[in-house]
Amino acid sequence: MWKIFCNKYTLQVHLKIHTGEKPFPCTACGKTFLRKDVLQRHLIIHTDEKPFPCTTCGKDFTKKCDLQKHLMIHTGERPFPCITCGESFRDGSTLRKHQMIHTDEKPNTCSICGKSFREVSSLKRHQRIHTNEKPYLCTTCGRAFRVASDLRRHQVIHTGEKPYQCATCGKAFTQAGNLKIHQSTHTGERPYQCATCGKAFTQAGALRYHQTTHTG
Repeated sequence: MWKIFCNKYTLQVHLKIHTGEKPFPCTACGKTFLRKDVLQRHLIIHTDEKPFPCTTCGKDFTKKCDLQKHLMIHTGERPFPCITCGESFRDGSTLRKHQMIHTDEKPNTCSICGKSFREVSSLKRHQRIHTNEKPYLCTTCGRAFRVASDLRRHQVIHTGEKPYQCATCGKAFTQAGNLKIHQSTHTGERPYQCATCGKAFTQAGALRYHQTTHTG
């Protein structure tokens, strides 16, 4: 089947798809592009220019497509529905990740231990266990972490920030786990139970210490 073009230029651009030619290189990172206009849009990444503002909240974006996705937060639009469960998503990539829940598909396998993951990002995080890579560095004390969430939790030690507040008494904590432990003092919940004698505890550490009494 022949594809027809309205002028010689668009034909020439199209032919590069077949040849793999990308004649427009980025002088900053070396990435190459098929068209000059695509290169120009890419260059914004290196300049920190964000020419696409959200008129609702004022947040700026480097790409128009990122702005369009952001606008859905304000409109509530979710145009990508899952045909299995009906849940809808803002973009196709999030929908595809979600659909793996229904198929139990885990296409990303660790070459070292064979464990499989739904997402490439999860595989990369897992592989740091084998490589001991810790790319997230605390600029205050130099301590390094495997995942960004661990670094964020650590950084509140230096800032003194306590973002997790008890709704019952108002006491605040640096970590969500500590808040959860504290809340059990109000609810009386003791989720950690000794399998030997049945005694229950509010904290896993207290249960482990108790279990040593059975082992002698």
